[in-house]
Amino acid sequence: MLLGVNVDHVATIRQARRGIEPDPIMAATLAILGGADGITIHLREDRRHIQDRDLKILREVVPVELNLEMASTKEMVGIAINTKPDLVTLVPEKRQELTTEGGLDVKNKRRLIQDVIKKIQDNGMPVSLFINPDHHDITISKEIGTDMVEIHTGMYAEAKGKKQEKELLRIMNAVKHAIDIGLVVNAGHGLNYFNVSKIASIKDIRGLYIGHSIVSRAVLVGMERAVREMKHLIRTAIENKGITYTSSEQ
Repeated sequence: MLLGVNVDHVATIRQARRGIEPDPIMAATLAILGGADGITIHLREDRRHIQDRDLKILREVVPVELNLEMASTKEMVGIAINTKPDLVTLVPEKRQELTTEGGLDVKNKRRLIQDVIKKIQDNGMPVSLFINPDHHDITISKEIGTDMVEIHTGMYAEAKGKKQEKELLRIMNAVKHAIDIGLVVNAGHGLNYFNVSKIASIKDIRGLYIGHSIVSRAVLVGMERAVREMKHLIRTAIENKGITYTSSEQ
């Protein structure tokens, strides 16, 4: 199972003073040394953290998967075509939100997203859609031609007790449905050192995309160690008996 490390919030600290440090490029290098299988950045329309310069340099120096998260806009499509990341993940974006608050509205924005998928794929890049763990959203994602989906794990991450178990089951069944209809499946959002193991135990997930919790731990223990510790949790979960699917969500 791949671990994609999101370095957005290294840039958030830098932009607090509009300076040059900490540099997300250096953070990405350390994350790779720590075992990251990929680097993720979200180039937002308002450039609140990652800047165009960061994307340009990362494209030149990152030897692992470079995943560009972006909104489905003409500007961002042009940037993706010019920089050629290894993977483009389409995400919803609101100016006032602190972080991505949910999956893409693939039902109501079907035509727009479908057009963006085709433009990116026509330029040689695979596309992933960040969606909620919903059967209908997964089915639509397949119909509009995406290569893969990233299941939004935020509701699971925020829940406690029985509610968290319910959200885990939703994710498990979403993964199964996506695999059954021929999609590659990733997962991410809100995952940390305390809740990642159950998600990592789910069979057939290609990769987990984690940022804030790794950057937060890196402030205290360093980026390499923070990534190694997360990789260890993921490996341990995989080595243990995987979680099986117990019901279907319609």
